[in-house]
Amino acid sequence: MNHSSVITEHFEIKLGAELTVRGEIKALNNKQKKPILLISHGFKAFKDWGFFPYVSDWFAEHGFYTIHFNFSRNGVNQTDFDELDKFADNTYSQDQKDLDAIVLRIKRGELPQSELADQACIYLLGHSRGGANSLIYALDHPEIKAVVTWNGSANPNLFDEVFEAEVREKGIAYTENARTKQQMPIKPIFFDDLAENSDRFNIIRRFANLPIPALVLQGDKDFKRL
Repeated sequence: MNHSSVITEHFEIKLGAELTVRGEIKALNNKQKKPILLISHGFKAFKDWGFFPYVSDWFAEHGFYTIHFNFSRNGVNQTDFDELDKFADNTYSQDQKDLDAIVLRIKRGELPQSELADQACIYLLGHSRGGANSLIYALDHPEIKAVVTWNGSANPNLFDEVFEAEVREKGIAYTENARTKQQMPIKPIFFDDLAENSDRFNIIRRFANLPIPALVLQGDKDFKRL
């Protein structure tokens, strides 16, 4: 198959006045219902970073209705990390709300080319922090049929105690983006959210009760803090 046989359409979901989930759907241009694959990026990534466009193309070419998107507080609007003020307040709880907003639109048939999507077959695929988010969402939502993680984070807290102490003392601290060299801000809300949801976000403990198929792939040359 070639790329010309795949439909690509952009969508935006407004979450109040400030936040927006921006994404794309890709699907073969035919009349067949397709299983839905929702692809989540990692901590310092976005929908058009690295392999994500190629992954969404590949799965679309092989019969999936693929959705890849930017989390609303990942810090990317139109270009590479141009909304770092939003990145500073990113939390797992907001990521879960973003996923929920997309799934709601799936169920309502409100995404582009929704007639090509089989609403009864929703699968999740996530890389790094996106893997953690995918597992948490699957654990909370029985309508998800299966989940795949690529170097998914087993521990949602990516930082050590020294960094957290600095954030709490100063009200903000920075982690370097190894690719762009930008200093990316983190505020206490990130750690507050983890503390308030410690049971819900305990992936290792909850994983034993996951009632659906899960494929967990870990590579030894992927960076821990991408």
